Amino acid sequence: MSKIEKISNLKKIKSTKVSENQALESVKTLIRWAGDNPEREGLKETPKRVIKSYKDFFSGYNSDPREILSKKFKEVDGYDEIIILKNIRLESHCEHHMVPFIGTAHVGYLPKNKVVGLSKLARLVEAFAKRLQIQEKLTAQIANAIDEVLQPRGVGVIIEASHLCVGTRGIHKPDAKMVTSRMLGSFRNDQATRKEFLELVGINKSQF
Repeated sequence: MSKIEKISNLKKIKSTKVSENQALESVKTLIRWAGDNPEREGLKETPKRVIKSYKDFFSGYNSDPREILSKKFKEVDGYDEIIILKNIRLESHCEHHMVPFIGTAHVGYLPKNKVVGLSKLARLVEAFAKRLQIQEKLTAQIANAIDEVLQPRGVGVIIEASHLCVGTRGIHKPDAKMVTSRMLGSFRNDQATRKEFLELVGINKSQF
């Protein structure tokens, strides 16, 4: 089973899908647990709003990475240099605390004989970000999907993000940022390619 197939199998968990009414009651329970009354005016519609927002926050479970990258183009007049989409804003949720982490992804690859539209790279980031995540896994999933479907000569993904689980609870360090990278193929093995990628996305190579 491929890496993408394993990822896509998450969608099959729907066999144990919780009903919307059950989800609404769960939100009410959390409100009570926090010490408030879910029936008071200001909170009465909150469970519905939470469920609606969760449908957006976790919409990535309904996305298939292989399908996103399925439409490829071969007519590129021999173009064989690095392709990069940088500064892709991402919003995800920490799977340990279910609070947001927000940041930027830089995605690049060195094509072999096919490319995809740039919007597909952004959609791919979104598909994985809109799930319960840790940043390390998110970085690897994006790179692995591109590597498996496009089969390029190399892939590079860098994510820099602020985590509210660090900034608003526990150690309370709101200015801290996490940087993760995943380099495959020539981005890992060829120092010149790696250096060019880091320079093009504006990352100090000393970080890696």
